[in-house]
Amino acid sequence: MTDNTTRLDHVVLWVRDPLAAAAFYEKNLGLEPLRVTEYAAGTVSFPSVRLNDETILDLAPHAMADRMRVVPGADASAGHPVNHVCVALPAPDFDALRARLEEQSVPVSDLSHDSYGARGMARRSFYFGDLDGNIIEARHYE
Repeated sequence: MTDNTTRLDHVVLWVRDPLAAAAFYEKNLGLEPLRVTEYAAGTVSFPSVRLNDETILDLAPHAMADRMRVVPGADASAGHPVNHVCVALPAPDFDALRARLEEQSVPVSDLSHDSYGARGMARRSFYFGDLDGNIIEARHYE
């Protein structure tokens, strides 16, 4: 976090239950929950989970949509998830994630090989859905 190059800061996911969503991402991907206590106490509008030192996923409740008026039509975006969010993991973490999801009966796609991404060709990847139907791709490069 020491340079100011262009990079992804955060992605906002619309969710029905932000606390359950934070728990899902913590339990399955090992992401650090942020502002969960404050959200539960009603002092912040949504919690987040930390993907890495520079990137977070904001877990916005559908009820917040009517307040989203930053640009015309933004309030209509609730319930319209992005196509998918991709997280790149080291190979052992990739395998552990897939095993955890399968243990919990979370449906996962077949493995794909040599998919193109931000760092070139990923050796393996797969997709799964979170509690709200947001699609997450997991991949590893090495």
